[in-house]
Amino acid sequence: MEKRVRVLIDCQDNKGLVYQISKVFYDRDLNIENNREFVDKEQSKFFMRTVVTGDFNVDELRDALKKVIPLSANLQVIEPRRKKIIILATKESHALGDILIRHEAGELDADIVAVVANHKTLESLVNRFDIPFFHISANGISREEHEEEVMKVVNRYGFDYMVLAKYMRILTPNFVSTYSKKIINIHHSFLPAFIGANPYKQAHQRGVKIIGATAHFVTDDLDEGPIIAQDVIPVNHRLEWKDMQKAGRDVEKIVLSRALNLVLNDRVFINGNRTIVF
Repeated sequence: MEKRVRVLIDCQDNKGLVYQISKVFYDRDLNIENNREFVDKEQSKFFMRTVVTGDFNVDELRDALKKVIPLSANLQVIEPRRKKIIILATKESHALGDILIRHEAGELDADIVAVVANHKTLESLVNRFDIPFFHISANGISREEHEEEVMKVVNRYGFDYMVLAKYMRILTPNFVSTYSKKIINIHHSFLPAFIGANPYKQAHQRGVKIIGATAHFVTDDLDEGPIIAQDVIPVNHRLEWKDMQKAGRDVEKIVLSRALNLVLNDRVFINGNRTIVF
């Protein structure tokens, strides 16, 4: 029975790695449908993403690959499937709404298992798509107490990624470490410029000629996690900061969608505070 898998490898670079890995595929009569490689010369680190098809045993293929790559290598042999995502939101609807519409249209290779928000503002929107909505108020409690309640809900679901769709709250180190490398944020700025809550106002005050958006993995450093995708649009002196904000929302939706598709299709490697995107 023919299978298709995505083989992801990152390790210290060694001479002959591509040959040795490709030989494993060749010896099993596998077809390489797609292959991308990159070497970070500064760190002497090798990255490879390969899609192969054929009649094979996944565990046996994994074992064979382990024999030809360094012991410290990170190896994943992934059988493509629809991943599960959970969305955290606050009041702004544009990022969440775009994800919901793409999901409904079959453009998102994932299932949205739930939406969690600290306000009820978006409940009616989510209900239209027949997706569970949870309102967990943050009023009168600490960040830690609020996150405990959020974690009780999200832990009911087996999810692959958590998407912050304009979830305008700073996460605690405990929350971030619990879901390390699983939280994706859309930031309304072309990072690393203008971090924080109101980058459009900052951008207007600086008289910038472009504004943009950045999708990144969340770390303890505010808005400084590994970047997945970015884009920009031109602006000029005629726009007030609220006009920039309105224009920027379209960029945010596009960038978040692009980032999600990359991550859901296993095209992103995290390399320290950078990403390798194939």
